[in-house]
Amino acid sequence: MADKEMRAVYTDTLLELAASDDRIMVVEADLMRATGTGPFKEKYPERFVDVGVAEANMVGVSAGLSAAGKIPFAATFGCFASRRVFDQFFLSCAYARLNVKLVGTDPGVSAAFNGGTHMPFEDIALMRAVPDIVVCEPSDPVSLAACVKLLAAHPKSAYLRLHRKAVAPLYATDERFELGKGKVLREGSDALIIALGAIMVPEALKAAEALKAEGIDCCVIDPVWVKPLDGDLILSRAAKVRAVVTAENHQNSNGLGSAVAELLCEHHPMRLERVGVRGEFGEVGTQAWLQKRFGLDAESIAAAVKKALAG
Repeated sequence: MADKEMRAVYTDTLLELAASDDRIMVVEADLMRATGTGPFKEKYPERFVDVGVAEANMVGVSAGLSAAGKIPFAATFGCFASRRVFDQFFLSCAYARLNVKLVGTDPGVSAAFNGGTHMPFEDIALMRAVPDIVVCEPSDPVSLAACVKLLAAHPKSAYLRLHRKAVAPLYATDERFELGKGKVLREGSDALIIALGAIMVPEALKAAEALKAEGIDCCVIDPVWVKPLDGDLILSRAAKVRAVVTAENHQNSNGLGSAVAELLCEHHPMRLERVGVRGEFGEVGTQAWLQKRFGLDAESIAAAVKKALAG
């Protein structure tokens, strides 16, 4: 699969699902162009709802659709899909045991010029706290298409963290994915890097290559799912190395790093370093500049690996 905008993959996958399942619906909050779901509206106008700039209402409408037997995919910017609608999603969807797929786009620094108000560094933290839902962040077009299909088949509510822009494929088109199962992208015997999402997984692979030239052998895992986290996979590789580093386009508290820390503390205590945003709000800038600004790059991951091994 050539480099393709992730939002196009999202919409194409929903169109594929909708062709054989009339329960699939799309709900938007005036961001159809940003999310790229226009083709779905053209194909299935009766299964597309735009509530306008009213994100909490979007979730309430989605809950009603689910109660009526539909499978709604409700999308908006991640800042709105988490902070603004949290109570509605918690109560009307998760607590009510309904089946709503909430999609938060433009995660972390990918929000770029939309700035700090639109830069969600805490959405995973919020969603990890919601009982009985699943949370995932695909890293490439292949894993995204697989996750959308897995979420559609899953009978409970979920949060999908969606990078909208074009990214290079990491997986072969025939790669198989399972809900709650991660992927080993490379094996290694010195350190384990666990990286999440379309920005940090490629950066982790770059860091591993750079460290290899220095004689440090790194295993790299793409967990795909933060909740449930693939603890068995992580522990199996952690047992073979001397240190673990997590990397996420998110606050380094209450996200992937915290989930891994909890896992290791309970089952296999060892050296851990977490790469992520350290208690700051977002800023305006290019994605590349913001990655440097917040230490979300290969250099920061490599430095964290060396620090963990030195400890």
